[in-house]
Amino acid sequence: MTEFSARDLAYVIRADEIGWGCLLLALSIAIHGIGTFEIVRMTTAVAQRLAQARKRFRAVRLGIMIFSVWLIVLVHLSEIALWAGFFVWKDAQPNIFSAFYNAMLNYTTLQAGYLPLRWRLLEGMLGMTGLLTFAWSTTILFSFAPKFIHDALQEHDPK
Repeated sequence: MTEFSARDLAYVIRADEIGWGCLLLALSIAIHGIGTFEIVRMTTAVAQRLAQARKRFRAVRLGIMIFSVWLIVLVHLSEIALWAGFFVWKDAQPNIFSAFYNAMLNYTTLQAGYLPLRWRLLEGMLGMTGLLTFAWSTTILFSFAPKFIHDALQEHDPK
């Protein structure tokens, strides 16, 4: 028979842990929603301003895509910072730097097991938040891709 550690046997999910996790997830989704809507607005505005240059230079189109990706990464980093700030506030991490690093690893589902037992459930909730927001970001990039590809194909159309 498998034996479980005393630490695992002592763990009990608490209502406040679920509540904080739900609040942090909701705030992350709100940040992501506002951020991605602004990214779409800004990217569209930049593309319209550079319409003539895009026709002449392929690198401009690629630059707009890179600009969009940078903005998406900044939105993700701000969400990670939210969770990291919470972990420091609740004394679940020694400092903001360790908290940010560990939150980033869990947000990307690369690591778990760094939080004190009291906040253990939040590791999984942070991973779920990352999965949801990465899927959303991918959708945003896919929405830009058809226009990017269409413009590139138009450029090489022999008509």
